[in-house]
Amino acid sequence: MPFIETAMQVFAYLIIGYMAIVIISYSIMFVLSFQTLRKERSLDRREMDSRFVDAFYSKPVTILVPAYNEESGVVATIHSLLNLDYPQTELIIIDDGSKDGTAAAVIKQFDMTVSEKSGNPTLSTKPILGIYRSNVHPNLWLIKKENGGKGDALNVGINYARYSYFCTIDGDSILDGNSLLRVMKPVIASDGKVIAAGGNVRIVNGLDVEYGTVSEMKLSGRPFVVMQIVEYLRAFLMGRIALSKYNLVLIISGAFSVFSKKHVIQAGGYNVTTIGEDMEMVVKLQRMLKENKLDGRIEFVADPVCWTEAPQTLSVLRKQRRRWHQGLLESLWAHRKMTFNPKYGAVGMISVPYFWIVECLGPLIELAGYMYIIAAFFVGGIYYEYSVFLILLFVLYGTVFSMGAVLLESWSLGTYPKISALFRMMLLTLTEVIWYRPLTLIWRVEGLFRSMLRISSWGEMERVGATDSKGAVK
Repeated sequence: MPFIETAMQVFAYLIIGYMAIVIISYSIMFVLSFQTLRKERSLDRREMDSRFVDAFYSKPVTILVPAYNEESGVVATIHSLLNLDYPQTELIIIDDGSKDGTAAAVIKQFDMTVSEKSGNPTLSTKPILGIYRSNVHPNLWLIKKENGGKGDALNVGINYARYSYFCTIDGDSILDGNSLLRVMKPVIASDGKVIAAGGNVRIVNGLDVEYGTVSEMKLSGRPFVVMQIVEYLRAFLMGRIALSKYNLVLIISGAFSVFSKKHVIQAGGYNVTTIGEDMEMVVKLQRMLKENKLDGRIEFVADPVCWTEAPQTLSVLRKQRRRWHQGLLESLWAHRKMTFNPKYGAVGMISVPYFWIVECLGPLIELAGYMYIIAAFFVGGIYYEYSVFLILLFVLYGTVFSMGAVLLESWSLGTYPKISALFRMMLLTLTEVIWYRPLTLIWRVEGLFRSMLRISSWGEMERVGATDSKGAVK
């Protein structure tokens, strides 16, 4: 039928055109990331750390750890934070009404007793149930509160934070000893012009961890965990480095980031009604900077590493990706007036449209491309040729850029030093477009529709914990 033939041909052109835009965007990001990492690779990081030591004393940091049902991993997280190489910090754990023994584990492990802590309740939050202080580590605090979500827990932490800068860490995450030093460098080097900075997040599954410190780099034996590692490398080492270079960052991971407390309070604190409170905060800060004509930047720093536990089952991974995409759409929709709005400069004209077109609506278009490929093989003729071309584009978009991210990591940071680990990651990227990519596309499209239907519940995220009895992350 002429109508169906025309429709299929037009549809093929649209998907091919879209994929061409995505590939060009990723190619530009890859080149920019390579240039940045090549420059940083020539620096002596330890010498840079020592050069800023005196300045770090002038910028003490409050570390906030919102925790909900993190009994299995929160103690290891606290150990890693107590071992940080930073002159002056205070550590506040906010137990957001956990149903497990999160608070009890912290109180017992760190010998805590009921105490009082001065604060400034600028941001409205759920009621506080109790405040505890460690008798072993005087700068370690625990605040118990009614459940209100991660954003509400962070707002409580901000209200009680003593210092002008705060760092947010997930309750299942572990920091390298020098991570806080390095993520604070752009803040100090810019004399406060950088109001937020995010660090690199890596997956801890498969690594040996002892007392909150990663002791041996190993690769997980589970293929879909390894694929998540590759996915993180692609997102952090390509996308965020490139966007950061031109102050276009809209996402810095809530698992590890630092903020100016003054600017966050000025922006109204964390949104307690959205699922993606970390992204929404960054978009809100970018919007506030432009609307108030403030000279501020938000940066991503590739070198400081935060280790976080990745989902170990497909069901939990599905919930996570669904939630992430739902949060992305909610954040973009809440600040939709920034889209193609010259008032917001390059953020409004480039960054926000990119996240709408490539990150938010991309899964829907890509999934339609997979469906087109299947249909074209049945129809045959010229549509078969279109489908083959689309497959090549998907391979270029997925496999080639994933391999590029793995090589970038090996060349610049070298987290996984063994050739066998790199070979396994490279080998798995060859299979990405066959099984892993379609699965994540389906889950992200689910998140898209859940957001439009205003379904806010996303289920419990099961945690295995940072260490097993032998100190190895499972």
